[in-house]
Amino acid sequence: MYNEINLDKIDLRQEPPLEEPARQYYFMAECRQYTKRFFEENGRLPSASVHTFGCQMNARDSEKLIGILEKIGYEMTEDEHAELVLYNTCTVRDNANQKVYGRLGFLNTIKKKNPHMKIALCGCMMQELSVVEKLQKSYRFVDLVFGTHNIYKFAELLASSLESDRMIIDIWKETDKIVEELPADRKFFFKSGVNIMYGCNNFCSYCIVPYVRGRERSRKPEDILQEIRRLVQDGVVEVMLLGQNVNSYGKNLEHPISFAELLQEVEKIEGLERIRFMTSHPKDLSDELIEVMKNSEKICRHMHLPLQSGSSRLLKIMNRRYTKEQYLALVEKLRNAIPDISLTTDIIVGFPGETEEDFRETLDVVRKVRYDSAFTFIYSKRTGTPAAVMENQVPEDVVKERFDTLLQKVQEISKRTSSRFEGQTMPVLVEQVNEQDSRLLTGRLSNNLLVHFPGTENLIGKIIDVKLEESKGFYYMGSYK
Repeated sequence: MYNEINLDKIDLRQEPPLEEPARQYYFMAECRQYTKRFFEENGRLPSASVHTFGCQMNARDSEKLIGILEKIGYEMTEDEHAELVLYNTCTVRDNANQKVYGRLGFLNTIKKKNPHMKIALCGCMMQELSVVEKLQKSYRFVDLVFGTHNIYKFAELLASSLESDRMIIDIWKETDKIVEELPADRKFFFKSGVNIMYGCNNFCSYCIVPYVRGRERSRKPEDILQEIRRLVQDGVVEVMLLGQNVNSYGKNLEHPISFAELLQEVEKIEGLERIRFMTSHPKDLSDELIEVMKNSEKICRHMHLPLQSGSSRLLKIMNRRYTKEQYLALVEKLRNAIPDISLTTDIIVGFPGETEEDFRETLDVVRKVRYDSAFTFIYSKRTGTPAAVMENQVPEDVVKERFDTLLQKVQEISKRTSSRFEGQTMPVLVEQVNEQDSRLLTGRLSNNLLVHFPGTENLIGKIIDVKLEESKGFYYMGSYK
């Protein structure tokens, strides 16, 4: 395995390899010379602080970035007074961008006292031309800027930055390249995200993702399966298969394979006990996938199925390519095949042109589906998307009133729906010591609901039977014997 390579044995007198990922290990070895010199001069290793904004895809990318930094020799810390601070950014909503700009102002104050500090920015926000131009003009103290397509080049870019006092920018508009086999530092030893594809082809009219993540690119199934086998050998019992739209996995491969077929192969891996995935686009949810889920012993009884709006009129303008009726029919199929499935969703309030009737249609879907939980968002205008220039933007006070109404309805229904397992004993993957009460452990049911119960740390990472004593709406209090 590449990540077992000893960096000290790489001959830096030779030219760096052209093939990946060997080329990146060469530059990791080069960066390691810096961390060694730093230790000799300061009696300690240089520190690095990585902060993640956004989705599960970004979280998985950050695990890879941290893995590379640890391989190089950096000491990881949460403290932003570090020798290297890296923000892995999100740009789905404008307030995410503003948050990063605010944090950069804070970092500038720190850097003035520590001129050797390096500040790096990567992720979706960096794929916007206007953002890069703003950084060049107003944030000249930033040292390294790179995007989503070349995250695997981090070691090479860092090596250049450590030898330079100018801002280095490496942004690719698109790529067909997929490079894995790089170090990664998992947040949990017992579960891991696994990228099965990158990019998105859907171009929903409100969404910036296809513009910053590029077009869909699926990994070869044999590479995915090999990665999961290695994770299982390393103690992982649960994987989360990641993609912007996992339901369209495999369509662009030389030998096409459906997502359902991939899941069947993943299920065969011995030692793997749970399989999750996200995100599923309703337009690509196949009968084949539902059947595979129905018959599976490992696929978790949970699906995140973004609705966005219950209005067929708005769904067409959003370019979602399904109607309210088609969505409800999908839900009925899922519930008939998998009666105990938990459904969660995303809903946007205040999309341009949304009428009171459109909003009532959304409430109607919420009542009929009875989601276990829903992520509700106020529409955020994203420059560069078709929706940003649409007329009939909904007044802020109207949006706020609708949002509050939706949130109240979602919470009311979710509280009742989530309590349906009260009194049952169910398998729980123990994830951590409870953050509010150290006498309790926190675990996750197959349907993604949390349960808190008394227990000891040695149970973390194990799947155990827990009695769900009392529903608290969005979580359970339980007991373990």
